[in-house]
Amino acid sequence: MSIFAAAVARSKSGWTASELDLSGLADIDEVVDALRDTEPDADLAVLFVESDDEYLAILRLDEGEDLRVFGSDSAFTEESRIGSVLLGEVETPALGLDDLGSGDEDDKPAEPDADPVGDADLLGDLGVGAQRLLALCGMEGMLPSDVTAEICQRIGCGDEMEELREA
Repeated sequence: MSIFAAAVARSKSGWTASELDLSGLADIDEVVDALRDTEPDADLAVLFVESDDEYLAILRLDEGEDLRVFGSDSAFTEESRIGSVLLGEVETPALGLDDLGSGDEDDKPAEPDADPVGDADLLGDLGVGAQRLLALCGMEGMLPSDVTAEICQRIGCGDEMEELREA
């Protein structure tokens, strides 16, 4: 299974992006420690984990303490050890598309085959609300890397993520 894990962290000096190796991490606490270590002074760190052009997990850490987790599909926990580590403790299903109400046409996904889990509004204060995140994840033809790129552009770290991918 192909995994790409990238952390973006915001500190007083701006955004930084770095790739993380999750292969040796045994549990969510070790993942949080690795995320925290990418930029210890960050007020916000976000980890994007893309798997096999099929699954996306997003972890948000505020002030190095408050963890919020979202997964594009609960099947990631069954398909991968990393998916199980990241999403195994998430019990809350993400808001259903029916729960989101009406929105822009751009925010209307195709009929999803996925079962998103966790906190779909984890990036809401950064300009990517639950409806938009779920729409991006459910949009036909959108790969996890496309969703990550779109989110990073919206929250202000698109250039840093693009540079990391090209390195």
